[in-house]
Amino acid sequence: MAGPPASLSARDVGSFAYLSVKDRSPQILTKAIDTLHRHKSEFFEKHGEKGLEAEKKAISLLSKLRNELQTDKPIVPLVEKFVDTDIWNQYLEYQQSLLNESDGKPRWFLSPWLFVECYMYRRIHEAIIQSPPIDDFDIFKELKDQNFFESQESVIALCTHLQELRKTIEDLDENQLKNEFLKVLQISLWGNKCDLSLSGGEHISQKTNIMNSLEDLKPFILVNDMDRLWSLLSNCKKTREEESVTQVDIVLDNSGFELITDLVLADFLLSSKLATKIHFYGKTIPWFVSDTTIHDFNWIIKQLKHSNNKWVSQCGVDWEDHIKTGRWVYLDHIFWTLPHEFSAMSQVAPDLYAALQKAHLIFFKGDLNYRKLTGDRRWEFTIPFHEALSGFHPAPLCSIRTLKAEVQVGLQPGQGEQLTASEPNWLTTGKYGVFQFDGPL
Repeated sequence: MAGPPASLSARDVGSFAYLSVKDRSPQILTKAIDTLHRHKSEFFEKHGEKGLEAEKKAISLLSKLRNELQTDKPIVPLVEKFVDTDIWNQYLEYQQSLLNESDGKPRWFLSPWLFVECYMYRRIHEAIIQSPPIDDFDIFKELKDQNFFESQESVIALCTHLQELRKTIEDLDENQLKNEFLKVLQISLWGNKCDLSLSGGEHISQKTNIMNSLEDLKPFILVNDMDRLWSLLSNCKKTREEESVTQVDIVLDNSGFELITDLVLADFLLSSKLATKIHFYGKTIPWFVSDTTIHDFNWIIKQLKHSNNKWVSQCGVDWEDHIKTGRWVYLDHIFWTLPHEFSAMSQVAPDLYAALQKAHLIFFKGDLNYRKLTGDRRWEFTIPFHEALSGFHPAPLCSIRTLKAEVQVGLQPGQGEQLTASEPNWLTTGKYGVFQFDGPL
């Protein structure tokens, strides 16, 4: 049997991976350096001369990283001792073992894009933790916060919709409940457009009311397994014994507006009794510019709670209550910020795999999760999703993703080719989305 196809890589000149490594990654590093410069006086106020020295050191380490990337230097091992350093360095050795002698060492424009992109964000984190006393500084925080503030109109519309829905949810018949479920799923999908790593850290927010666009956006859903999600969860609800649990896990992507859409979905699952417990998985360190950490998660709920809009504030109060009562649980794990594809999880992080096995359904939000689910490889468009998962089946799962990388599986014959003919960049603009399910039929 043939092995899986080759990884996406910047060695394909002109590909999205190539352009990302060549242009987008240096742009993100320049913005990170810029952010440190702008916080110079804050570091001095907090830490005196030591703060200034730390800022200089972090900038110098990030400038060195940018130079290594732009000149295609070999990928070097991590040096600062951290909880995942050894796993990273072992993975680098593994990448070395995949290369021919003529290739030399793993390099930015040679190795798999998924690996080098994850490695860049891990090196950004290394530069910060090597620079105490500013070693807890989140270099991407102000961009994430700005995305939230710029999306206020949409946040208000969403929270208002949710609070009004909660008043009548008990009276909805099954069909009406299903329609509302499909609506919150689509809101969560299109919330995934707000990705700051795709824009190189440029401002990107949800300024229009997403609720009004759902009908118009339906034709852009290329794989639509929403009915299968409804069947699974409504069946869990019907067959659930008193006191038993239906657990849905949401593996988060971006903070800001997208996180709000995910929290709205999670709230709906509880109030509709389609689920009784939600586990959220976020990142342990700042990651891919806008990914959610525990600080972002708590900060957003606090912002909502203190809003002067009564419906927004009510959401903040309710969501804080979900956390206090244990109906919502936020978890993180170092595996989410490793370069491994998810098919390696049962070996590399068996504890996490075992935790995911307890879920009745897992939602994987966003593009990076999709790339890790499928191994970020040059799959044919028609390869079944189940096959591309390469043995990763902890529980029924669904990818909710807008397309921002050149990997997509599970399409109908001819569907990908037709899109390529009419829109050459359809895979990378975030215009199209999928609800792609893997689980029992």
